[in-house]
Amino acid sequence: MKIRSVDVIPLQVPFEDGSAGTGLMPTKWTKLDMAIVRIETTDGVVGWGDGFAYMCRRATVAAIEDMVAPLVVGQEIQDIPEFNRHLQQRLHLHGRYGITTFAISAIDIALWDIAAKQAGVPLAELIGGTKRTSLPAYASLVRYTDPELVRSFTAKSVSEGYETVKLHEIALDAIEAGRKGAGDKIKLVTDVNCNWSLEETHAIMPHMKRLNLYWVEEPVFPPDDAETLGSLQEQYGVAIASGENACTTVEFERTAPKIKYIQPSVIKVGGVTEFMKVCDVAEKHGSIVMPHAPYFGPGYWASVQLMAAREICEQFEHFYIQPENYLDADIPLPRDGSVQVPNKPGIGFEPDTELLDRYRA
Repeated sequence: MKIRSVDVIPLQVPFEDGSAGTGLMPTKWTKLDMAIVRIETTDGVVGWGDGFAYMCRRATVAAIEDMVAPLVVGQEIQDIPEFNRHLQQRLHLHGRYGITTFAISAIDIALWDIAAKQAGVPLAELIGGTKRTSLPAYASLVRYTDPELVRSFTAKSVSEGYETVKLHEIALDAIEAGRKGAGDKIKLVTDVNCNWSLEETHAIMPHMKRLNLYWVEEPVFPPDDAETLGSLQEQYGVAIASGENACTTVEFERTAPKIKYIQPSVIKVGGVTEFMKVCDVAEKHGSIVMPHAPYFGPGYWASVQLMAAREICEQFEHFYIQPENYLDADIPLPRDGSVQVPNKPGIGFEPDTELLDRYRA
């Protein structure tokens, strides 16, 4: 494929979630920031990509436009993984991880979308074959803080067929309310987002065992402290998950041998290329991939295709909010706790251009 153009579309899509909108992000969170990439080849094939942009949209857009796009336009690309490595090497002076890798992720996803479209097959088929046409999904709730809201929204998600529910609660009373709302048979999780000190973690982990949590996610800072995470998992008998903020396979080589669940995010880790390598790392070390995917643009669609191809991925994360609109009305939303894998060429994402104009930031 020869690249004619790379365009970045910055978006802000309002959403509702029933919370006060505070706690997870630096400021009140009511809009989904997106940095959508549109790549077109010289023969007119269009691919769509997605770079992580929640509360960092302008930085991700600038990185794509100023750092990455000039290295892509005009290139003849035959080997996407090799080109991904080339971008990482050329841009390492700007930092190996974070915004630089978010930008590379967007390009990589779009290139794989193009490659699968050129082959006339879904991405899953191109990268190893479609192993599953239906994926188990879990409801990933926002942080409500108020125990009654936690109980209510957990019960609501269970009533819709989810058999696993993730909280983002950090207080014991809120987590206990989640278990009350879920009942005893539902797999319950909480993502701490590194909010506990090590002392607090040791005090609360016995309660996580008592409440039968399926996993505890990133309890301490830093989230890549493999030795600490592994020792917590071993000491308390509760699975630990980490990796949603990790970039490239290098970071997962540290954590995969120590914890049960590793969590690559396709729009952060380095795109489809690095996500597949992380799956290989998980298989080597006997850990399980639990993809991080609270998105609704190309990252959502790419995650579905990756999970369809790689059975080591256990459950699809569905962000339990209501966007004002979905960019592609055919988005495969969960029904009764499962997601049907689209059978369209590429990742399957084809946005409504009117909505792209309406939500352009």
